This record gives sequence, C-alpha cells and structure tokens, in this order.
Amino acid sequence: MFLIDRKDLDTQTKLAFQSYAENDTIDVDDTDYVDTLIKRMMDDSRQMIVTTRQKMQIMVSKRLKEGTRQYEKIKGLKLAFVVDECHRAVTPQTKRDLERFFSNSLWYGFTGTPIFEENKYEQKGDLPQTTDQLYGNNGKPLHSYTIKEAIHDEAVLGFMVENLGPKGISPEQEERLYHTDTHMRSVLNVILNQSYAKFAMQRGRGKTYEALLTVKSIAIAQKYYDLLKKIKNNEDSLKINENIHKALPDFPKFAITYSISENEEASQVNQEKMKVALNDYNQMFDTHFGIEEINAYNSNLNDRLARKDKKYFKREQQLDFVIVVDRLLTGFDAPCLSTLFIDRQPMAPQNIIQAFSRTNRLFDEGKQYGQIVTFQAHDHFKKAINDALMLYSRGGDGNPIAEDWDNVKESFVNSLKEIRKLAQTPKEIVGLSRKQKKAFIQLFRSLDHDFAHLKSFSTYNDNVLDAWGFSELEYEDFAAMYKNVVEELKEPGEDTDLMDEPIHDDYELVAYSKLRIDFEYIVELLQGFVASLDPSLEDYDEASFEAKIRTLREIIAEFSSDNPKLSVLLTQVVDEIEADRKKYAGQDIAVIINQMRYTVIDKEVEKFAKKWYFDVDDVKYEAYNYRDGELANANKLKDSADYAAYREAVPDALPKFKFRKEMIDEFKEVLMPEIGPLID
Repeated sequence: MFLIDRKDLDTQTKLAFQSYAENDTIDVDDTDYVDTLIKRMMDDSRQMIVTTRQKMQIMVSKRLKEGTRQYEKIKGLKLAFVVDECHRAVTPQTKRDLERFFSNSLWYGFTGTPIFEENKYEQKGDLPQTTDQLYGNNGKPLHSYTIKEAIHDEAVLGFMVENLGPKGISPEQEERLYHTDTHMRSVLNVILNQSYAKFAMQRGRGKTYEALLTVKSIAIAQKYYDLLKKIKNNEDSLKINENIHKALPDFPKFAITYSISENEEASQVNQEKMKVALNDYNQMFDTHFGIEEINAYNSNLNDRLARKDKKYFKREQQLDFVIVVDRLLTGFDAPCLSTLFIDRQPMAPQNIIQAFSRTNRLFDEGKQYGQIVTFQAHDHFKKAINDALMLYSRGGDGNPIAEDWDNVKESFVNSLKEIRKLAQTPKEIVGLSRKQKKAFIQLFRSLDHDFAHLKSFSTYNDNVLDAWGFSELEYEDFAAMYKNVVEELKEPGEDTDLMDEPIHDDYELVAYSKLRIDFEYIVELLQGFVASLDPSLEDYDEASFEAKIRTLREIIAEFSSDNPKLSVLLTQVVDEIEADRKKYAGQDIAVIINQMRYTVIDKEVEKFAKKWYFDVDDVKYEAYNYRDGELANANKLKDSADYAAYREAVPDALPKFKFRKEMIDEFKEVLMPEIGPLID
C-alpha cells in the first residue's frame, strides 16, 4: 500500500511504479474513489495499490462497518505500507490509528527531509516527535542518501542563493514594509526586469526556464496576481524593460494556484478571485476550466509546468511562473523549473529543503544550479538556509551545495586570472602552441561556467565587470576564438602525440547570452508593432516609429544569416508598414507572411512541375516531406512524371534514365534550396 497525501501526486507515483514493475508480477493500480480502494483491498490478487492518506482514513473511520465481511477481511490483511514524503504525509496520530486497525502491518517511510531532534514535532502526549521515532529503527535507517551526496554524484544540481531582504531595520518596520505596494513592486522588478539569465531568455522562444513565487498567504498571492496584470497591461508605474520584451514579447505569462476551501469566511472571496484567474488562464491557453473543475485546472497547470508532454515544448503553451502559497513546493517534479522567488519569512528546515528541491532537477546543459531569491529577513533567512543545508547534509561529502554572490565572484575572478596568464587578449590565442591551445579550451570552459553563474544573480549588471577590466564584448571575442580553436584541434597537427587525448566538441557555452532570434519571434514583434500604430491608443507615440523600424530591420538583418529567404519576406512587410502604417491595421501578421511564403513556394513548384511534366500536387507533397536531403518516395515521384508528353514536346528529349536523374538532381539542388527555407 503506497500512501501519498496529495491527489496530484497520485498519477505521478502510479506511473513511476508501473515503469519499475514492468517486468514483475505485481499489478500497480491507483484508486480514484474510496469504493475503488475497498474493491482493490477485497481482491485476492497480489498487487501494489497507490492511494491517498485521506481515502485510507475515510475507509477505516467511516466506510467499514464492524462485523461485516469487508471489515473483517480488510482488517486482517497483511500489509506493507510505504509512505511517500513520510515526514508529513501521515501524522503521528494518523499512523497510530491506522496501525491499531491494521494490526498485521509493516511501515516504511521515504523522505528527503526527515524530522530530526533539531526540528521535531511539538510534543502531544506520547506521540512520536521525529521520523526515526515514527518509523522506528533505533536511529539506523534502512538506507540514507543525503542531498550533499546527490549533488556530489551529479544526480541533482547545487543551489545558488540570493538574499535580497532589507538589512538593519526593526521587525516592526519590516512587517509594515512587506505589506506595501512599494515592496511588491521591488520584488516584481527583480522577477520581471533582473532575471533575464534566470529564465534563460537568451535561449529563445520555447526554450526558456520557469519559476515559482511563493508568498505568506492567499490574500497576498491575490494582490501579486492583480498587480502583475496591471503591469502587463501597462497600467502601473513599474514597466518591463525593452530588452525583456525584445527577448520574449509576451512575457510574463503567469498563473496562480491555491486552495479555495481554506475557511468559510474567505472561501467566497477566494472563489471569486479564482474565477477571474481561471478566465485569464482559459484565454491564454484556450482551455475551459470553471471553479467546478478546479482539480482539473490544477492538474493541467502541473502538466504545463512539468513540460513532459511534447505539446508544452511550444512557447504558446508555456508559463513563465506561478504564484503559490504552499502548493507545488513539495513533491512536484518540473526539471525546467529553475528559480524559486520567496517573499515570506523563513520556513521550517524541512520545508526550506523541500521548496529548494523544486529547482535543482537536472534538465539541460544551460541549467547549472537551482536558483533561490529571498526578499524578506536578510540575516534570518541566511541563517535559516545555512542551518537547513547543514542539517540535511549529515554525513555527506563533496563540494558546497549552496553558493552565494561572494563565492561565485571569487571563482570568476580566479578563472579570469588563469586565462589571462595564458593570453591577455583574445587575439593572442592565435599565436599559442597546440599544447597551449588545449589548455585554453579547458580554461575558457571554466571561465564560461563561472561567468554564467555570475550573470545569473539579480544584482549583476555589466558595470560589475569594470573592476576587472573585462566586458561582455571581450567574452564574446574569447568565445569566438574558443570555437575556432576547437575546430582547429579536431584535426591532427604535425607534432600530435599518438597518446594525445582528442578534443571533444561536447561542451555548450552557457554564458553566451546573445539572443537566439527565430521566425516566430520576429512575427510576434511585428504583430506588436502593428498594434502599437493605432493612433486611438493612449500610448501611441509617433516619435518612436522610426526607432522601432530601425530595430526591426536590425533584428531581421541578424536573422538573415540563418534564413535569407524568409528575411526577404520579412523586410518586404517592414517596407510596406513604413510606406503605409494603416495597411496591416487589425490584421494577423502571421497569416499575411504565411500567405507570402506559400505564394513564393507555389510559384517555384509550378515552374518545376511544368518543366518536368508533373502534377503540381505530386511535387508539392515531396517538397513538404523532404527531410535530410532525401525525398519521401523518389521512385514514386519518378513514375508520376509524364515522360511520354515530355518526349513528344521536347525536340532534344533526354533518355528516360537521364531524364529521371537530372530531374531528381534539380529537385535537390535547385528547387529545395530555393523553397526549403520557406517551409516549416
């Protein structure tokens, strides 16, 4: 019997067990209702049942009637209870009640944050106060694996912590400050304008990371949600930086989740507020959740954050962050979630580690740390975090698991010094020996790693680098040189030792912050630009028109190195907007550009089909299904050509075998290079 304490972990746990039990004789099943749980337990088959603690309690205390067949059979079962998140899932009193009912039971607990003497439960009669007392093995767990060991083994990431709470003010002043709009705006300014690297915006649409903002109460969560809506609608004094909008024009995409049955008095208000939030969510993602489907909404929100389904790989289906009180801070698994913003007082040690651990799942090369930002009680939070990390790193070995600004800055300075011992400037790399260039590769990777971490802090700005005579431009020059050296060293040199280790191009630069521009991004910019040209809008600014046109042209020029064909069409649209600002008013730019793309594609396909005596649809099918230099069905295309009509119409007709070969060559070497860049 696998016990969990939240419905949203039910499916996650069941699927995990099913994958483990795939080649076993054990059936794994979940229980949607108490009746289903009773039916499963009355079944004589050997199985693993996943259910919630709440269903188990209802079954034992309310549904089973003493003296009945169900009661006697279920009570007499020999059960092994496995409790997930056992530090909180089953309270000492609940476990005692269940043990009294199931007298033939064994109990096993899984937790990453056991309750120790230092943070034990409040004393209630003779009930256990620690996890060891509760699951009892005389202080010797069956197995232990600390968070420090997991980080050392690279099973999870370490943490990077920023404590941005105020210093040197009294608790009374703090309490007043935290409830003001000024404080909330300062928090949101960090999230919206100073977290470019935390969200990995440089990676481009669909590849960014996510975050959670946790606050003290539902009421505060609602205030943040309302303020964010005003900011996004440009109705507040806090504005989102142009650089952020340039990277993600629709940033921020946010949602909120909380319990709507906290208590009778607040429940009505919470439900009304949640209805508004659900409506916003439905509009954002074309869903249809009402207050009656709140559980379905929460499940959908979880899936959207987790991004384990391919449909959530697209920017249109993604969120940037979610406002929570306690939901999602334990047990929730979303590898692309990188940052936890905390605007509340320090939690208990076990809750700190649980919350932090939402951020440090392995994801990709760019995600190096789980990042934590606190906004209250600077000194108190710093001590609470250190105490929690020490408590839950007992017996572990390895490197520090949480780094702060001073640690990272020191490491960056050391890496910069080491690379400058080898070469003071990027240009000097050219004159190095092969052996020195190999050393440069390793040194630059260390510099890149440390520079990426430095830039991840909210307090970072380019002026910080002035103290060391370094700049983003110099980093980019070093990065360009690094790429050249890696390519150069892939080829063996004259003095290459046979025992020399080869260079592997398996390292992705993580500090390289040049924005990755794609077609969808530019179309979204154009759509926003066209909307801003409506003179009836309050923020219509005639003076900024030329500046925005220049910016668009610069972005398209940069994109042209990747796709010159599409860039021509995008430039044409900008030319037409500049000549007539009202031409595309109220229209969907994506539809317009796609029509332009298809017109060009159709023209080239028709020209090819006419030359080689094809039906246009046959050529179009192969063009749209052309992959990796190969046709979907080359023989079928050859057979579909009307060779007889060709031979009759062309005086110096090619022999059939030569006709087919030249036709396929032209398809690959002329037609596809012309239209391929215009096809999705």
